[in-house]
Amino acid sequence: MAPESLDLFAIDELLTDEERMVRDTVRDWVRERVMPHIEAWAWEGRFPGELVPEMARLNLFGATLREYGLPGLSNVAYGLVMQELERGDSGLRSFVSVQSALVMHPIMAWGSQEQKDRWIPPLARGEAIGCFGLTEPDFGSNPGAMRTRARRDGDSWLLAGEKAWITNGSIADVAVVWAKDDDGVVRGFLVERGAPGFAAVDHKGKYSLRASVTSQLVLSDCRVPEANRLPGTAGLKCPLGCLTQARYGIAWGALGSALATFHAALDYAKTRVQFGGRPIAAHQIIQERLVWMANEITKGQLMVWRLGRLKDEGKATFVQVSQAKRNSCWVARECARLAREIHGANGIVNEFPVMRHMMNIESVYTYEGTHDMHTLILGEHLTGIPAFMPPAEGK
Repeated sequence: MAPESLDLFAIDELLTDEERMVRDTVRDWVRERVMPHIEAWAWEGRFPGELVPEMARLNLFGATLREYGLPGLSNVAYGLVMQELERGDSGLRSFVSVQSALVMHPIMAWGSQEQKDRWIPPLARGEAIGCFGLTEPDFGSNPGAMRTRARRDGDSWLLAGEKAWITNGSIADVAVVWAKDDDGVVRGFLVERGAPGFAAVDHKGKYSLRASVTSQLVLSDCRVPEANRLPGTAGLKCPLGCLTQARYGIAWGALGSALATFHAALDYAKTRVQFGGRPIAAHQIIQERLVWMANEITKGQLMVWRLGRLKDEGKATFVQVSQAKRNSCWVARECARLAREIHGANGIVNEFPVMRHMMNIESVYTYEGTHDMHTLILGEHLTGIPAFMPPAEGK
């Protein structure tokens, strides 16, 4: 078993040799290249762009794709990558998740051959960075109400609107932007850096995801050529399908955050001495908290492993992904809280990773579908009644 593992149910034995190798490679890289510096980067509010070429050499971008010489990893292996990245920091996992699931995936799924040839190789090499523009200042959980519009103008389109909370926005070379055409149909566009009428401004004052770039996109009659429209996109099902891909990675990643806070709490409890020279790990109340964390992480690991296998078999559903994302983020949030309690006052300083993970998970708990929205997705699946839709008039 690799160090820093929590494997009460021998989940390691369920993995292939390749999956274990991928996990351990990324874990070692995070330990060597991320952990010595991440607290400083987060404190400074700086995304470590110098790591992008290294992540590309590890084949972390579009890792499940086989085209263009990409490794074609299993979805379980990809999930383990997300776990180990977020064990380091949610911002790193967010970067890779956006690049892979929200940019490379829609281009591969709905792009033209010319668009794939132009963008997939440089995105995979980390020579180009992408972002995903769906959320708006007034519409997050209700993307169907988006106000961004796309109006046909000769051989191009004019995009007008704003997108908010966009990871990688101001450093992106290409943005996958979603807008409604004159018929109300949602379509996807590849908006390139420097396009007329396109600007990106970073959100300021974040307490969370401080080692990540978060931006607002402004489209002021931004002119986009017809060749940059994703031809296979028509309807909200396309961006929602992208979100399902990203939520899958988050389901694994959030458990990486939970593992980080669990191990921090375990190590601290075994070395912090109080009350008669015994470590606080000897006290029942501390052991109860550690057991709760280990128990919930183990259940989450089994859930995402099974989800990954179903995804590799083409059987995974968006409902299952919602359940896994909802569960993992809740577990990570609670583990961060318990770890902070175990650390006492030391839990709030950046000598330890707990408060950084606690602040990060507040964003992860909310984005890509809030906890409550995933609850309602599951509720509709169980009851057949969509509670998040207003009743029809007269009913």
